[in-house]
Amino acid sequence: MSGRIAQRIEERPNGHVAFLRVVRPEKLNVLNAALMAALRDALRVLAEDDGLRAVVIEGEGTRAWIGGADIREMATLDAVGARQLITLLHDTCDAVRRCPVPVVAAIRGWALGGGLELAASCDLRIATVGARFAMPEVRIGIPSVIEARLLPMLIGWGRARRLLLTGETIDAARAEAWGLVEEVVAEDMLEAAVGRVLDAILASAPGAVRAQKRLIAGWEEQSGPAAIAASVSAFAASFGDGEPQARMKRALG
Repeated sequence: MSGRIAQRIEERPNGHVAFLRVVRPEKLNVLNAALMAALRDALRVLAEDDGLRAVVIEGEGTRAWIGGADIREMATLDAVGARQLITLLHDTCDAVRRCPVPVVAAIRGWALGGGLELAASCDLRIATVGARFAMPEVRIGIPSVIEARLLPMLIGWGRARRLLLTGETIDAARAEAWGLVEEVVAEDMLEAAVGRVLDAILASAPGAVRAQKRLIAGWEEQSGPAAIAASVSAFAASFGDGEPQARMKRALG
């Protein structure tokens, strides 16, 4: 079974939220080329929805969020095919990062290799106590690449080196202590924890949240002066639609 990406839209008082679920539980929700393309395309379509407030990425079942890229598919590749597949995985992760609204990873079970890279591409990561994380590529003869570059920004260079050079697995408690995930909750509390984050996002001004995500992405790439200049411009532009003034007046009573 090649799997599928299930999508649902949840209407809320302050906008709507999209839930994307990787459905291939019998294979630990590993991503083959078809699933990568389907997830990428779904994210690109959602990015055009002006009323969208957030996206949540889930995995089917409790054994895995996303168990990496499909090794059976990779084992048949030559250098040309390998380049095409890893570029497709990058495009999928990049679609997460370019999505104009916050993307939340709701993680149960394994998040391995390309799955962990996808999680690192999300804005927020909430995991259950049973979640496990690893970058095991070196153990099957390949380096970790593309969005693995995000790991040092999340957990520091030393811890990133430990994951990437050893391929070892860490549990949810260590992932939270390292800063790889923002929150760890009981297995039956994941939906509630995600809901609290969504409530906080939806309570904020839609334009401001979108502007903030753009700024954060820029800060990761820009020099200090360029980041400051972009921030000043974004701050000034936010006053153009009247939303900050209205919210500030309400806050003042």
